[in-house]
Amino acid sequence: MALAPMDYAGSISSGQKYLGRFGVPTSSRLRWVGYDTKSRTYQLVARAISVDQPQLDFSNPDWKKQFQEDFNKRFSLPHLRDVIDVEPRPTTFSLKSRTPLENVNGTMQESWNGYVNDDDRALLKVIKFASPTSAGADCIDPDCSWVEQWVHRAGPRKQIYFEPQYVKAGIVSCGGLCPGLNDVIRQIVLTLEKYGVKNIVGIQHGFRGFFEDHLSEVPLSRHVVQNINLAGGSFLGVSRGGANISDIVDSIQARRLDMLFVLGGNGTHAGANAIHDECRKRKLQVSIVCVPKTIDNDILLMDKTFGFDTAVEAAQRAINSAYIEAHSAFHGIGLVKLMGRSSGFITMQASLSSGQVDICLIPEVPFTLDGPNGVLRHLEHLIETKGFALVCVAEGAGQEYFQKSNATDASGNMVLSDIGVHLQQKIKSHFKDIGVHSDIKYIDPTYMLRAVRANASDAILCTVLGQNAVHGAFAGFSGITTGVCNTHNVYLPIPEVIKSTRFVDPNSRMWHRCLTSTGQPDFH
Repeated sequence: MALAPMDYAGSISSGQKYLGRFGVPTSSRLRWVGYDTKSRTYQLVARAISVDQPQLDFSNPDWKKQFQEDFNKRFSLPHLRDVIDVEPRPTTFSLKSRTPLENVNGTMQESWNGYVNDDDRALLKVIKFASPTSAGADCIDPDCSWVEQWVHRAGPRKQIYFEPQYVKAGIVSCGGLCPGLNDVIRQIVLTLEKYGVKNIVGIQHGFRGFFEDHLSEVPLSRHVVQNINLAGGSFLGVSRGGANISDIVDSIQARRLDMLFVLGGNGTHAGANAIHDECRKRKLQVSIVCVPKTIDNDILLMDKTFGFDTAVEAAQRAINSAYIEAHSAFHGIGLVKLMGRSSGFITMQASLSSGQVDICLIPEVPFTLDGPNGVLRHLEHLIETKGFALVCVAEGAGQEYFQKSNATDASGNMVLSDIGVHLQQKIKSHFKDIGVHSDIKYIDPTYMLRAVRANASDAILCTVLGQNAVHGAFAGFSGITTGVCNTHNVYLPIPEVIKSTRFVDPNSRMWHRCLTSTGQPDFH
């Protein structure tokens, strides 16, 4: 079965569609239609998604209550007071230009809305689907009932759980580069200083900085970070992998860190959560807060991660160049490979925004190369009808065409085969075999997308995320990450965002928009 390279809970034949959608194990939900190249039939594929559904009896009138109780339990935020006795104190964070007015008796007026209440919530999902067949439908029960799912709102609280003058805060960036890393580092430092923190350090080159003796702490202050956002990369450096969790927490204790801000993707979040668990086991008053970083935009539950907009914008240069090359040549074919190991968000959005792409290939949607409905036949059609073509492919697409390798990188990610080079060779060979001239230009801008400075949109997002990370730490939360859900800034427990990778839903309106824009058929 030609399916994208990811983990599946199981598959069900199309004749079992209704039963399959709601009869699969509670940790899975039917999310997209795969295509079996041998039997030439569609199959619904069950895949783990963001919200694990408890065992529910939908005939029970109280099933919604049971679901919401389970949801609230899982999405409650871990707090320092869960494991240690810690007393709050009034916050030291104030916005001087919006100082609360005082009543005649000296008390603050409650009408001032500068702080977020601990009971404030935002809805995780805001669409009520009328049917399981609605585009992008994500239903809990067969009737697609509306169930409220509330998550914690991010922002500064009136009460904090640290004395700022005694706090030592650390910042570490892990994984690969991403536009906006320096913006986040800068905002964390500026916001910590706003609270009154004087002792701020950077940990060099990811978790490696906790155990490599030659990697010393980098003292951070407003003066040090003032202009780091003007350049790409990471001021602190990055690396993949890390030491034993116990060793890292030993280092945190030895350094006397009270807060650790961790910038990274899914793997980094998993590491940060393990550090948080070890700190809780040792009953340490240490707050571990993540800021989600990935240009692939593949972290669960979040509207968007920082660096994504910049990467899509940077991809336009490559697509533009490929278009000009293809349009200018006789029977020109432009081929661009973009980043996206298991999620095709960059490739989809870049194709949409360019308006010039004829074929968009992503990991979530299997495709055939040969045959009457294959990519190569469609390229023939494009050459015949318009004289040139432009193809955009994600690096993780089409991995089923290669022999599976067990090789992994330092982060444990599977080493991918080069789909771009494979496509280039297949296209050349195909047009040679049919006796039609073709001029193929292949462009691989891979690492160029992530090494640039954040654009305006990402810079704003980085500002918000960096500030909210500090607010979350001072509020006493730990083992959390901050992000944007349905345009609102929220805190989420790390385990809920690392259950799986976020994928493009081929049943979503956005993918349908991409297909409308490219005009490509189903390559089955």
